[in-house]
Amino acid sequence: MSEHVYKVVELGGSSEQSIEHAIEVAIARASATTRNLRWFEVLQTRGQIADGKVKRYQVLIKAGFTLDDPAPTQVK
Repeated sequence: MSEHVYKVVELGGSSEQSIEHAIEVAIARASATTRNLRWFEVLQTRGQIADGKVKRYQVLIKAGFTLDDPAPTQVK
């Protein structure tokens, strides 16, 4: 089957290093329990400030993964 159907979820990630690292943290954690992750989109970026400095970067991302093809006996 060449057509794909995607399930979309929202994920939040954070990092003291960078926005990119916060994205990687969210994707890595989701990959541990979700198969077929294919794409992501950054919805929001924000951060925490402490003592006048950036303490933590936070991102909210939308991620899509393909659904498994149904078993041939289930297709009608």
